[in-house]
Amino acid sequence: MVGNGRNISVFWLALSIAVLGSPALSIQTVWGQQVASPASTAAVVEQWIDQELEGLLQVYVHLHQNPEVSFQERETAEYVAQRWRNAGLEVTENVGGTGIVGILENGDGPVVMLRTDLDALPVSEATGLPIASKKTVVTDSGTTSGVMHACGHDVHMTCVIGAAEFLASHKDQWRGTLMVIGQPAEERGAGALAMLRDGLFERFTKPDYAVALHCEASTPAGKVALSPGYSLANVDSVDITVKGRGGHGSAPDTTIDPIAQAAELVVALQSIVSREIKPGEPAVVTVGSIHGGTKHNIIGDNCHLQLTVRSYSDEVRQHLLAAIKRKALAVAQSYRAPEPDIRVSEGTPALKNDAELTSRLTQCFRQCLGPENVMPMDPVMGGEDFSQFGLAGVPIVMYRLGVVSQDRLQRFADLGQTPPSLHSPSFYPDIDRALPAGLSSMISAALELLAPAG
Repeated sequence: MVGNGRNISVFWLALSIAVLGSPALSIQTVWGQQVASPASTAAVVEQWIDQELEGLLQVYVHLHQNPEVSFQERETAEYVAQRWRNAGLEVTENVGGTGIVGILENGDGPVVMLRTDLDALPVSEATGLPIASKKTVVTDSGTTSGVMHACGHDVHMTCVIGAAEFLASHKDQWRGTLMVIGQPAEERGAGALAMLRDGLFERFTKPDYAVALHCEASTPAGKVALSPGYSLANVDSVDITVKGRGGHGSAPDTTIDPIAQAAELVVALQSIVSREIKPGEPAVVTVGSIHGGTKHNIIGDNCHLQLTVRSYSDEVRQHLLAAIKRKALAVAQSYRAPEPDIRVSEGTPALKNDAELTSRLTQCFRQCLGPENVMPMDPVMGGEDFSQFGLAGVPIVMYRLGVVSQDRLQRFADLGQTPPSLHSPSFYPDIDRALPAGLSSMISAALELLAPAG
C-alpha cells in the first residue's frame, strides 16, 4: 500500500521475534513509562493507516471541493481546527489572519512543528473529475474565477490532519510537544511571515524542528524526494514603469518613446544572468508582462513591465536586483527620458533544508517507505515561504511527495507529453496512491524526531 512499507513492517516483525524472542508489539520502559519499541512502531503506523485511510480520503475530498484563496481560508481553517480539537489538541485560531495552531504536550522532549498550508488558487478546475471544485471567487481585479487546489494543499492538509490524529491516539509512541500549524496565504508568499509577526513562536513555543511536505507532479506516487541545502529559490517581483513623452506616431522626433525604451530594456536585462552571474550560480530574470500604448498611431507616455527574479544565494539576489535598476536607469538616460519607477515586491526567501535534519529524515523515510522510494531532490526555481521559519532560527526540512501514479506518468511519456504541472487547471493527484505515502512519511518523521531518549 505504501510503496514497500508493508514489507518493511514484516521485516521489523521478523527481526523483533528473532532478536527479542517476542512479538513485534513489544514494550520497553523509558523515563518510567511504557513506550512501544521501534519494531512495533512501523507495524502500528501501517495498521492505523489501513484502518483510517477511507475516512481520510473523505477529508481530502471535502477539502478539495471547498477551496478558498489566500487570507480567505476561514471555512478551511475552521474545518482543520475542528479535526485537531476532536483529536485532543489545544487549538488557537486567527493567528496571522486565518492561521491556526494546534498544540499537544506529551511529557519532556523536543518540540516538533508540522506545517500545512491552507490556501487554494484562483484557477477554474478542468480535470473533469466527479469531485472537481465548483467554487468561484471575485478576484482583486473584479473578475470572477474558479477556485481550485491546483497546488496540492488539500493533500498537505489531509496528511497533517492524519499525523495529528495518529500522534494524539498513540501517545505511548513518543515524548515531547507536537505543534501543528495551518498557514494561510502560501500562494502569496505572505502567510508564514504574518504568523511570525503575530507572535507564533512567542505566544506558543519555538520548535526544535519543523517539517513540511509539498506535492510533486513529476515524481511517482508512493515516492518522496529530499536533499540538503537549497531546495527552492528567492522569489522577487519587480515592476518597472518606463517613462517617456507622448505624441503622434508620424512624428517620433517630437516624443520620447517609452515602448522603444522598454524593448531595449527587455534585451538588456537578459545579459545580467548570461554576463554578470557566475556560471553554475542559478539565476532567472523573466519579463512576464509588458503593457504600453493605446493605438496604432499614438506614442504613449509610459510602458509597464513586470518581472519575476529568482535566485538562491543572498549575494546573487542582491546583484540581480541592483543590476535591474542599473540597466533601467541606463536605458532611460540613453533616451534622455525621466527616471523610471522601479518597485520590488512579493519577495520570499530561498528555502534551505537543514543538512543534519535532512540526513536524519532520509534514513527515516527509507525505513518506512523502502529505500527505492526515497529519491534525491533537485533544486527548483519555485518559491515557498516555509523558508521564513528557517530564517527564524528553526532547522527545517521540506520534502516532496510524489502524487501521480507511475502508470499515468508512463502514459504521458508514451504520448510525448509532460504531465500537468502544479497550478495547472488539469492537475490532480492519484490520491489513493499518494495519500498512504504522505501519511506514512509525515507520521514517521514526527515519531523519529519525538522518539523517547534511550
